[in-house]
Amino acid sequence: MTRVGVIGVGTVGRAVVQILEENRSIITARSGDDIVVKSGVARNLAKAADLPITLSQNPYDIIDDPEIDIVVELMGGVELPLEVLKKALQNKKAVVTANKALLAYHRYELQEIAGDIPFEFEASVAGGIPIINALRDGLSANHILSIMGIMNGTCNFMLTKMMHEGAAFETVLAEAQALGYAEADPTFDIGGFDAAHKLLILASIAYGIDAKPEEILIEGIEGITQADIAFAKEFGYTIKLLGIAKRDGNEVELRVHAALVGEEAMIAKIDGVMNGISVVGDRVGETLYYGPGAGGNATASAVVANIIDIVRSGKRSPMLGFNHPLEEGLKLKPSDAIRSKYYLRLRVSDKPGILAKITQLFADHAISIEAVIQRPSETECAHLLFATHEATERSIRQMMLQLQDLDSVLETPFMIRIV
Repeated sequence: MTRVGVIGVGTVGRAVVQILEENRSIITARSGDDIVVKSGVARNLAKAADLPITLSQNPYDIIDDPEIDIVVELMGGVELPLEVLKKALQNKKAVVTANKALLAYHRYELQEIAGDIPFEFEASVAGGIPIINALRDGLSANHILSIMGIMNGTCNFMLTKMMHEGAAFETVLAEAQALGYAEADPTFDIGGFDAAHKLLILASIAYGIDAKPEEILIEGIEGITQADIAFAKEFGYTIKLLGIAKRDGNEVELRVHAALVGEEAMIAKIDGVMNGISVVGDRVGETLYYGPGAGGNATASAVVANIIDIVRSGKRSPMLGFNHPLEEGLKLKPSDAIRSKYYLRLRVSDKPGILAKITQLFADHAISIEAVIQRPSETECAHLLFATHEATERSIRQMMLQLQDLDSVLETPFMIRIV
């Protein structure tokens, strides 16, 4: 018998207990052992009192229990889970976690501590989609050329509503909060930080890059308006919040931002709260992974799959799937050196000569304009919408600062990258 302790019996933790109980026969057949949850830790004991497990509010009741074989960490946060899981590993207990923030900052430290002790984390990225095992195991014969994905269901839900229903950002945010997709403080989701944590985990497995969130380009979806939606539709794009990892020679670029995506691309068709991740390998080509990125049952499904893997095989390979360094010489590309096409929105005074001044700034920074549209905004004002050819982050940002200084530009220029 394998005994499990669950630290964090909330929505996902409850689902883990229920799946292991209700699907016991098939899980036993697949794992080769009887897996039971012996105990759990919950903030609110009353809410978990109906579960057939021993409950407490102290994580160390599980960590220090000699009968517990596998510790499942679902508590969230960074510092306390880090200390708890360090102690669990010191006590030679296998670990399963869904904690993306913890791994975004401490994945290499935890791998070193774990050594040959199983440490699994499939549920930390894209909920029920088995993207970790796909990268670490299924695609292990490939150099990974790129990863591009919709990794946050809240943002995808909101952008889908804005694209298909013409709703304003504030309206769809309120709806996402009412449905439980977004928190009362939605910054972590709509600011791109949740997706960035997930991207860093995937990039470590694919490239061996040890980057922190503060070192990569992260932008959210807060500034997107219906003017941007109209431009996207007119030119055959949809707007998605993407996490992108891409190899360019001996450099890897990592970025999270809203993007205009051609509407015929596979990833453009992933709507609502669903997630989708495209991975391109040098041998296999492109593979696409699609499914629910959050929710109790979807995330718990990935957690239980990790538990089964540990019971069945021991999973004693390195946590990230390689002995560091994975590839010699790979380094993080500076954010200002990243190249892309861009869309810019400017609100300007509707007076003669303004367009000429603005296009001269484009020329001064060697940024070529692919398309421009003028839309009426209000009395004596207009929106100018530009699409550019490829340029660097450095040049586009320098130009935007100069645009902002023009008396005729009435608000901070807004930019979305085109992929």
